[in-house]
Amino acid sequence: MSTKPFKILGIQQIAIGGPDKQKLRSLWVDMLGLTVKSTFVSERENVDEDICAMGDGPTAIEVDLMQPLDPDKKPAVHTTPLNHVGLWVDDLPKAVEWMTANGVRFAPGGIRKGAAGHDITFIHPKGNEQFPLSGEGVLIELVQAPPEVVAALS
Repeated sequence: MSTKPFKILGIQQIAIGGPDKQKLRSLWVDMLGLTVKSTFVSERENVDEDICAMGDGPTAIEVDLMQPLDPDKKPAVHTTPLNHVGLWVDDLPKAVEWMTANGVRFAPGGIRKGAAGHDITFIHPKGNEQFPLSGEGVLIELVQAPPEVVAALS
């Protein structure tokens, strides 16, 4: 394995799914005090989510509270309550290129804009013959860190 051309900087987000995001809000917003920053709805991703923040500034951690638009369609954002973990990356394209060359399986969709407006991609929760390295049951989102996050976490 060659030297990695990227660095994982820290946790960007956790995403929690349930059949009713209002119940999730009752705990995470009303009881625990997180702030709702925005909402995101996507038919393609089958999701209606509230994007919340824990902390302030460039090191704040995003907590996404998600419910499916249609509970019978995929992706089923509510069937795994801890849906995914997001990690800040200093150079997402280089990370994807290097990791793919070293056997990491990525989920379909490639690099694209995520709910919070950052470029993202997902490491698949299951490996296969061609790409044996995976999240071993956990969906992992890689998120391109903006310059202020790179500076704060480097």
